[in-house]
Amino acid sequence: MVRRMIQVIGLLFGGMAGSEVHRWVNGSSMWTGSSLGMLQQSGTYYMNVGIGALFGAVAASILARPAIRYMHRGVELTSEMPLRQLFAGAGGLLGGLLLAVLLYPAVSGFEGIGILLPAVMALVFGYLGLRIGLLKQEEIAEGFAQLAENRRAGSVQDQSGTYEEHKILDTSVIIDGRIADICKTGFIEGTLVIPEFVLEELQHIADSSDLLKRNRGRRGLDILNKIQKELDVKVLIYEGDFEEIGEVDSKLVKLAKALSGKVVTNDFNLNKVCELQGVSVLNINDLANAVKPVVLPGEEIIVQVIKDGKEHGQGVAYLDDGTMIVVEGGRDFIGTTMEVLVTSVLQTSAGRMIFAKPKLLEKAL
Repeated sequence: MVRRMIQVIGLLFGGMAGSEVHRWVNGSSMWTGSSLGMLQQSGTYYMNVGIGALFGAVAASILARPAIRYMHRGVELTSEMPLRQLFAGAGGLLGGLLLAVLLYPAVSGFEGIGILLPAVMALVFGYLGLRIGLLKQEEIAEGFAQLAENRRAGSVQDQSGTYEEHKILDTSVIIDGRIADICKTGFIEGTLVIPEFVLEELQHIADSSDLLKRNRGRRGLDILNKIQKELDVKVLIYEGDFEEIGEVDSKLVKLAKALSGKVVTNDFNLNKVCELQGVSVLNINDLANAVKPVVLPGEEIIVQVIKDGKEHGQGVAYLDDGTMIVVEGGRDFIGTTMEVLVTSVLQTSAGRMIFAKPKLLEKAL
């Protein structure tokens, strides 16, 4: 069957070649003149077409066997090619053929070109497109992957078409739990994005053999449940992944870039990585420090001394927000509630520390 098709193709191309030879020899006005002249030209034309068709059929018959062999070999090689390589080659081939079609009108006006030029152009440009597609297959695959990520990132618009900023939660801030309280107050706007790879990490922690890790993981899952079911906040479970990246923190940074969102965390290292990568960060610890009540030297506050301090005679107390107060001479008052006088306030990277002394001692002086 394939052999017959090749012979038919050779026959057709041979006839076309014979027609072109006749036209080149006789010029464009071959059907003008007397009736006898036209009849002679017609006979000559059909003779040239017939001779060309005969030569084409004979050549096709000679080339049929090796052509069939090469075709089978080509099918085998194509079936062994990876799908990505196959698509890249096919795309390049189609691009080359399209370029040949677009360029043909620009050269078709030249005399003597004939109808064989489209076949030559298709062969040359098709081959060039095929080679370029195969050589650029990695870049083409990356381009399509980026396009898919951008399409997933298209969820940055809600149903009304207005822009909604995304807040991407990391594992540490989910386990911490304070994000639920912040959402409840309404200070977090936009959509909370919970990546699927963060959920997987949380699941691994919840299934850990270590009791402390297991409890932390389960607490994180409970917090997510609360956010989804009890709070009036939009939640998006992002199902995409970045398989070429192993670390969850790096995936969060890349996702934040793709969605043009902000990472919500209390992880100091992730905070620094995001800053280096130019990604906006909302750090829960920074927020907690910012909303702590301002205490000035000379103010009086009531605290309960609960333990010894590092230095001799010191006692340690805490405000309701967790701020540590070092009470000079407070060791003797451990377990009691007393009024202290603030002497100084120290702001450190770990938070705010207040130094005070018992007001009773101040009065005694």
